[in-house]
Amino acid sequence: MLSLLSLKKTHSTNHHLFQIPKRLFVALSPTATSTQSIEVERIARIINDHPFPNQPLHPTLTHHIPPTLLTTAFVENVLGRLFAAHSNGLKALEFFKYSLNNQTHFSPSPDSFEKTLHILARMRYFDKAWDLMVEIGKTHPFLLTLKSMSIMLCKIAKFRSYEETLDAFEKMEKRVFVGRKFGVEEFNVLLRAFCTVRKLKEAKSVFVKMHERFPPNVKTMNILLLGFKESRDVTAMELFYHEMVKRGFKPSSSSYGIRIDAYCKKGYFADALRIFEEMERANCLPTLETVTTLIHGAGVARNAMKARELFDEIPKRNLQADTGAYNALISSLVKCREVKSAIQLMDEMEKNNIHYDDMTYHTMFLGLMKSGSIEGVCELYHKMIDRNFVPKTRTVVMLMKFFCVNSQIDLGLNLWGYLVGKGYCPHHHALDLLVTGLCSRGRSHEAFKCSKQSLERGIHVSEAVYGMLERFLLQSNMTDKLGELNQMIEKLQSVLPPSSGNYIHSPSNGPRCWSFKQTFVECSKRFEGREFG
Repeated sequence: MLSLLSLKKTHSTNHHLFQIPKRLFVALSPTATSTQSIEVERIARIINDHPFPNQPLHPTLTHHIPPTLLTTAFVENVLGRLFAAHSNGLKALEFFKYSLNNQTHFSPSPDSFEKTLHILARMRYFDKAWDLMVEIGKTHPFLLTLKSMSIMLCKIAKFRSYEETLDAFEKMEKRVFVGRKFGVEEFNVLLRAFCTVRKLKEAKSVFVKMHERFPPNVKTMNILLLGFKESRDVTAMELFYHEMVKRGFKPSSSSYGIRIDAYCKKGYFADALRIFEEMERANCLPTLETVTTLIHGAGVARNAMKARELFDEIPKRNLQADTGAYNALISSLVKCREVKSAIQLMDEMEKNNIHYDDMTYHTMFLGLMKSGSIEGVCELYHKMIDRNFVPKTRTVVMLMKFFCVNSQIDLGLNLWGYLVGKGYCPHHHALDLLVTGLCSRGRSHEAFKCSKQSLERGIHVSEAVYGMLERFLLQSNMTDKLGELNQMIEKLQSVLPPSSGNYIHSPSNGPRCWSFKQTFVECSKRFEGREFG
């Protein structure tokens, strides 16, 4: 607790929790015209479909992108689309560098740099990401922001060791953000990197080690409070909170929101309401996010009536319900098995011009699946496709698993084709499930085609999928296709580091036999409960 850390309070008046970037915004900027939207989609599809690494990308970019098209908004939107499409990071890097070298109409922005960095770091191409940061620090230092720092540190904290994360922070101070005096804001970024990946022990160690150099402010305390929340230990969180108040740090709306969220996730809804009332008594006005959290909490407690009551109170608080608030109520209704009411709420959203997002679809698909309505899932799927909506990875994987398990393999193929046709490269977990489903039905030719499409776009296939394909291609006497697959894998391995947990089988090691059940279980284990992107 704080009493063990010998804190020194600063006089900072900033009472807002430092905001680590949320998922990258991938929709087109409001200023983008319909013509530009079409061009963004066209170029993103060309980049994603480019046969990598068999052909260099630069000549293709030169051929298809006239200099007048390279505006700041255009580059940002193409990179956003590549991020959403799970495009290979080296392709995104090549496009970003191409835009830097053609600055007649393009002025590089922090947003475009951050998106490129995020794509590289997400795929764990840390060497390339470091090279880019060092280069940008020398040529375009104004592009370096706290957000870019947090993107890199969060991924390193997630995938690398405690010592490597501290080394990365030091490297940024000495080699990347040259000339910038690091203070509490940079320190907060480092702390948040550990807290968001539930490494509270490491976060506390960093705090003890560095708090004298970087005197903490309320943001720092809220980040540590967030760490306790993420550890799911509400008792430790409350002890920390009261010690924080005792030390003279005034709670902010973020402080209350973190505590409310912790109790809601644990199902202690009455305690969450108690803190909400405490927040109002302290004249700390609840935000829409706070009310949305409570609506979710009512759902966890299976109290649909209270969820609806909180939702209806939103306008009375001079707030306006957005997609997130509607999603929270839909989620609560689904948890209470009121699927029909949730469907009606989707109709209400459409009537009120509140757009669906991936969470809307994901929640409704989950509700329909749990209710055993295969027809309902298929109907909503077709409506989603008709709207030209592209779901995020977790929804794609969930749908693919559902289609494969419920003998709807053709819909799984349809989903794969839809995403590829939109210029997206589906996540390898979706490929794992689809290939397993196709091979189990003797459709190895289609499984090979989907795997080839993934490899052509610079995305690895898993060892389980390779083993399954290898066995069936040999049984079907398709040695030529197996040879083609092996060549593509070896070529890709020569330029890309394999992603951790997604090992590629080396063709030279001989065939491996994977049963349908074994492969499907392995695929399912890897994505159950996992966050993507």
